[in-house]
Amino acid sequence: MRRMKFFQSVQFRFVMIYLLLILVAMQVIGAYFVRELQDQLEKNFKTAITNSVNLLEYNVREEMLKYTNDDQTKLESDIQSMLLDFVRGSNDFENVLVVDDKLKIIGTSDVDNQGIVGQVSTNKMIKNTINSGNGENKIFMGKNPKRQIWVDVTPITSKGEVIGAIYLATDIESVYEQVDSITSIFITGTLLAMIITAILGILLSRTITKPITDMKRQAFAMARGNYTRKVKVYGMDEIGQLAESFNALTKRVQEAQAMTEGERRKLSSVLSYMTDGVIATDRRGKVILINSPAEKMLKMAHESANGKPIIDVLGVADDYSFDDLMELEEPLTMDRSTFEEPYVLRANLSVIQRETGFVNGIIAVLHDITDQEKVDQERRDFVSNVSHELRTPLTSMRSYLEALSDGAWRDEEIAPRFLEVTQSETERMIRLVNDLLKLSRMDSGRTNLDKNFVNFNDFFNHIIDRFEMMKKDGTTFKRQFTREPVIIEIDEDKIMQVMDNIISNANKYSPDGGRITFYLRKREDAIEVSISDEGMGIPEEDLTKVFDRFFRVDKARSREMGGTGLGLAIARDVITAHGGEIWAERNRGKGTTISFTLPYNDLPEDDWE
Repeated sequence: MRRMKFFQSVQFRFVMIYLLLILVAMQVIGAYFVRELQDQLEKNFKTAITNSVNLLEYNVREEMLKYTNDDQTKLESDIQSMLLDFVRGSNDFENVLVVDDKLKIIGTSDVDNQGIVGQVSTNKMIKNTINSGNGENKIFMGKNPKRQIWVDVTPITSKGEVIGAIYLATDIESVYEQVDSITSIFITGTLLAMIITAILGILLSRTITKPITDMKRQAFAMARGNYTRKVKVYGMDEIGQLAESFNALTKRVQEAQAMTEGERRKLSSVLSYMTDGVIATDRRGKVILINSPAEKMLKMAHESANGKPIIDVLGVADDYSFDDLMELEEPLTMDRSTFEEPYVLRANLSVIQRETGFVNGIIAVLHDITDQEKVDQERRDFVSNVSHELRTPLTSMRSYLEALSDGAWRDEEIAPRFLEVTQSETERMIRLVNDLLKLSRMDSGRTNLDKNFVNFNDFFNHIIDRFEMMKKDGTTFKRQFTREPVIIEIDEDKIMQVMDNIISNANKYSPDGGRITFYLRKREDAIEVSISDEGMGIPEEDLTKVFDRFFRVDKARSREMGGTGLGLAIARDVITAHGGEIWAERNRGKGTTISFTLPYNDLPEDDWE
């Protein structure tokens, strides 16, 4: 059983819920208390300052009414003395200004800034107060960013007219410091309360979590197959009743497990030793069982297959529903072939029914029939191709023979020509049969290579010379060989047959006046031979098919020229038997190049002689 950490347990959750409830309650109470306390302290602070300002406003108004414009100096002196007496003994006042109705400063409490007396104030709050007759107050951040300043501008009125204003800047940070101090005390009390609450919560939650922990251990023991343990009943409350029910369930499961284990072993043995794939579903068509052979055939792990619809697992959801599968009487064939590899499966489906006729699901038995389908298709293609290749000359021969039997043999001009065609078609069938026999021997492995060391330059030149004597009028042969002698071990007869087939095709399909180019190159461990013509060329999509048996690009023209469609197939098998490779390429201009390689090792001349 994996050890559970404390913060993952139910006990931890009980304690956390308890603490969160306490914390939320304390936060709500604290937030309301602190807000109300701050508002009350601000109100008391502002009220006290306002009362002092009202008294100062009365005294300043009396002084301003006492003096005329000619006594401005005396007025400023008296106002200055009055302001210094006002702020003396208090550290809360930052600055106090007295401004007349023309915005001229006539007094300031800042002894270090007496130069502003007599100047015109540009403060917007002072302007607004003198213009409107209504006081304004705001809180600003002071020169020290951590301290806040409360600014109050009070109008000085006489007989309903504004004759000046008092600008008062007061340090209100002391109010917030008191609030912060009270908040710290509150937070400390809250933390102490939460610690005590957490201890009590842990003790109380253990009375609930201990029986649950016992049942958890029993559940893990049951998962491992141990049904002998019993859960201790601590009381007859809801948890105690749950523990008694759990013990009864353990006994029932133990009895059922003993019965199902025997059946499971039987079924597991049968499925394990089967070579066929087996898939079983429930009545909704969801996969509930899949054996290892089926996983390999479908390339799907049982974790991915279990619980999925069988039509999705088999990949037939586009063509069949689950109801369709239950009604199928014939095996279901699934073609999962790709461009690189054929792959065909066959599923035999059987419906699982109770005696009452209720359908429990279906069982699908899978068979890999790829090889069987491949052999059947090759057999069908081979029979079709051979039949077609033999039927064409036989039909032609029958027509000519019927004409001869009807009296054409008496015609001295027609009869020899008819007999010549009949003989040509007979030789064509003989070539076809001989080629088929060669391919059959190669397929069965009965062909042995009679290898000898030869100078491939001379060998290749000899073959080209022979064809050069039979080439079309106007056709030119061009040789591009390596000048070094190439000594290689090959079966001369079979390689000669390969080159005869390739050069013969190049000669047939080259146009009058065309050129056939022969290449011989040396690689590190092989030689490469290429034969290039300027014929009609092979389409790109057919380049890999020209080595298939009976494949022709232009079937009508190929038969007209007497080909069997097996030459390049034989060439491929011979080159492969020598350990080489053969391929076809389409030339950039026109025509085709057939190339092949043969294994090659540099040997001293004394060794091969």
